[in-house]
Amino acid sequence: MDNTFRKNGLKFSCTQCSACCRLAPGFVFLSEKDLALLLNWSSMTRENFITVYCRWVCHSDGFEYLSLREKSNYDCILWKNGCTAYEFRPLQCSAFPFWHSLVNDKNTWNEGCDDCPGMGKGKLHSSEEIQRILDKQEQEPAIRRKIGST
Repeated sequence: MDNTFRKNGLKFSCTQCSACCRLAPGFVFLSEKDLALLLNWSSMTRENFITVYCRWVCHSDGFEYLSLREKSNYDCILWKNGCTAYEFRPLQCSAFPFWHSLVNDKNTWNEGCDDCPGMGKGKLHSSEEIQRILDKQEQEPAIRRKIGST
């Protein structure tokens, strides 16, 4: 991991192309805070929201993690001509592209720039700002449960 390339900050401005929200498989893991916001948005009970909008994703660590579902074409379940829950969207969404997996080495960041028209362009985000976003993601871990528990 060589994150020295971001010491002077990284440029990003969302173009609202929705490439990060649709047409490709992925996971949007939810923290307790994310779920609370989405429950507020949906006016549903926790159990009902999880049944309708979420799935449990198994991981090799012996846990399964709560993630938003995808539609059959891989669009996020919340996407319909834009995010239907934009003001309540999960931290993973609002933090993009400042994820550990994208900002910890230059090659990965550059690959992301090939996929996202807003990465590497627009507003300069300072190294300190990026670190605050990364720290916030660590402080709000995804909801998980032991595999096999219900």
